[in-house]
This record gives sequence, C-alpha cells and structure tokens, in this order.
Amino acid sequence: MIPSHTFSDQLLKLKDVKSHEEKLYKILEIYMSLYPALNAHLFRFSPLGYVGEGIIMLDQKGLVYINDIRDDVRTLPILYSSTLERKAKYCSGLELLKQTSSKYIVTSNVNALLVVPICFSSVAIGYICTNEFAKDVVIDEEILTSLSQFGRLVGKYMEKTNHIEETQELSKRELEVMRKISWGESTKEMAEQMDISELTVKQYVKSAIKKLGAHNRSHAVGELFRRGILS
Repeated sequence: MIPSHTFSDQLLKLKDVKSHEEKLYKILEIYMSLYPALNAHLFRFSPLGYVGEGIIMLDQKGLVYINDIRDDVRTLPILYSSTLERKAKYCSGLELLKQTSSKYIVTSNVNALLVVPICFSSVAIGYICTNEFAKDVVIDEEILTSLSQFGRLVGKYMEKTNHIEETQELSKRELEVMRKISWGESTKEMAEQMDISELTVKQYVKSAIKKLGAHNRSHAVGELFRRGILS
C-alpha cells in the first residue's frame, strides 16, 4: 500500500498551481504516476439526481475534455456503490458488462473498470474512472484501500484550496431557491410559492451559481451539500 505521506507529498506540488483547471489535470497526473492506470476520467458528482458529469480525461496521448458525458449513477451499479459507500471499486470480465454501459467499454482491450470516489467528509464530490491498465496488473483489496484513501485526501485538498474569497455568501433568497432546487422543484413552482417572477428565480439561480464557482445548477447544489450548507 502506498503510504499516506506519499499522497500528501505529491499533492503539495499543487500549491503553486494557480488555475483550477490545471489543478484537476495535475491530480490526474499524480494518480497515474502512483497507480498502474493508463488513463483517468475525472467526473464531478452531485447528489441532486445522483448526477455524474464528465470534466477531463488524461491518457498517454494527452488531455481530452469529456463534458458530453452525463450519467445518473444509479443506472451504473459500480458508480452508485462507489459514491454511496465512498470506497474505490473494481470490476472486470462478465461483471463489467453487468456493472456498466457500453460507452465505458470503448475498445476491444477494455475489460475492466476502476472507480475512485473523491470525497470530502461524508460526501462524494466526484470520482475518477480508469478502464485501461498496465499489463498483468492485479487490483486487489490493498490497492483499493489505498485508492479510497487517495480519493479522500484529494477531496480534503480541494476543500482547503477552494479559497474563501472566491465564494461569496449567498443571500437568503439565493439559498432558498437553491434549497428548493435540491428538492426537485421547478422554476415555475418556485416562482408561485415565493410570489416572484420566473425571471427573478432564474436571476437568483444564476447569481448563486456564480458565487459558488459552480458550472450549473447540479454542480452548485453539490457544492452546497459538500460544504454542509444543505443536508
């Protein structure tokens, strides 16, 4: 098993990286340097609808954006159990077909899948998927335990480096709207209940997303859950 101080030493290299995007790239680079992974797909995860959204993929050829991938992890047992239990999971062979969909098996040499949840406290905020490995590699329980620990340390690092000045406090109305979104309410329903126009609701949503440094509604709600503001 890789010692935790090795993870910490590697993640310290990120302290001088200024852009968020480059940090995500470096995290995948560190992951691939520590484990026998030939690629790494990074996803953000939101408990709102159990949505997993692709961000970037890194392999030996370079970096690729995978923003077009969007999954309800409840339809993919290995992703669902990994994010729910906050533990790294691995499957191969026939079990791979049962646990995933065909889009995770992109070439004939893909016969296994590894999922590493990125967690902060008791919440999964993302996950890394690998479907190509070094030759003759064996992913055993010791490696899975190490990977789970790696995911937790990455989550803590991301929380520490999410600078407070980048996230302004939400107003009472913005928080109310985001809470209603987490309950699954539509813009029309929120407007009627709050006695405001649908345009005003959308403005509250837009400003909340900006303050949270999120990309969309799902990402914003995920951030609020991760920080303990929603529960």
